[in-house]
Amino acid sequence: MPAAPPNRSTVALAYDGLCSFEFGVATELFGLARPELDVEWYDFAVVAAEPGPMRALGGLTVQADHDLERVATAGTIVVPGWRRPDEAPPADLLDALHAAHQGGARLLSICSGVFLLAATGLLDGKAATTHWRYTDTLARRYPAIDVQPDVLYLDNGQLLTSAGSAAGIDLGLHLIRSDHGPAVANSVARRLVVPPHREGGQAQFIDRPIADTTDETLAATLEWALDHLHEPLTVAALADHARLGTRTFARRFSAEIGESPLRWLTHQRVLRAQELLEATGHSIERVAAEAGFGSAANLRSHFERVTHTTPTRYRATFAGAGIA
Repeated sequence: MPAAPPNRSTVALAYDGLCSFEFGVATELFGLARPELDVEWYDFAVVAAEPGPMRALGGLTVQADHDLERVATAGTIVVPGWRRPDEAPPADLLDALHAAHQGGARLLSICSGVFLLAATGLLDGKAATTHWRYTDTLARRYPAIDVQPDVLYLDNGQLLTSAGSAAGIDLGLHLIRSDHGPAVANSVARRLVVPPHREGGQAQFIDRPIADTTDETLAATLEWALDHLHEPLTVAALADHARLGTRTFARRFSAEIGESPLRWLTHQRVLRAQELLEATGHSIERVAAEAGFGSAANLRSHFERVTHTTPTRYRATFAGAGIA
């Protein structure tokens, strides 16, 4: 059993424009009483990050019982999202977070809350993540941060960041597991009716759109390839369809699309496999054939490399049924 955190004081920040779901995640994980557990639970409080009124998504207004002075004595501070990535947070809030970190507090962000941590400068030189929709913005605004775009969460000891809103549940359970052990974390997960453990390194389920191109020749070839993913396509076949030499095609493709033809093909085949796993009851072998991977072994290899999960687990998550 791990040792319980020496400082059980845990606060969630409230602010005008509060992200209601992320705030609810923090409250459910750390603020709900757990009389069924034989552990000293977190001493939870809500802290006003700025003067009120603090309006929350959904037409709610939040009234906090504590101000930023409570942050100074907290052992864990949860940042449940942030209202706008391009907005500079209040200076006194940044100062409070910085001082709390210096005093040993853990700072945990959910989804867009990473922008508040980034603004403190504490993430400089460290790896961090956020929702895949925000990763490019985070990397552009804070180039000193090693932005990891496709993981569920990252634990840097005192600094913990999660991807999309629901990944905040995964990170919170990870923290509870670290503080109180797997049995306690599993009990909390059962009460939430969520999977007890998803590794932080599992890939976010990212919507990868087909690359746009103004090159009409390439556009026609991309469309043709998507209609023939089940066939054994090669770079030479794509080049032949585009009426270009193989080297010229590969160079032009990479310059326009931003990745090699084979890498693009693999991603499109994984997307096709995801669609089939979600919408059909096809066997893994049939999914592999229709997506163009040829064999179940090839499908599993490429699928796991791109998504960091197996086809069977993916289907169980999104279609509610697994197959052997």
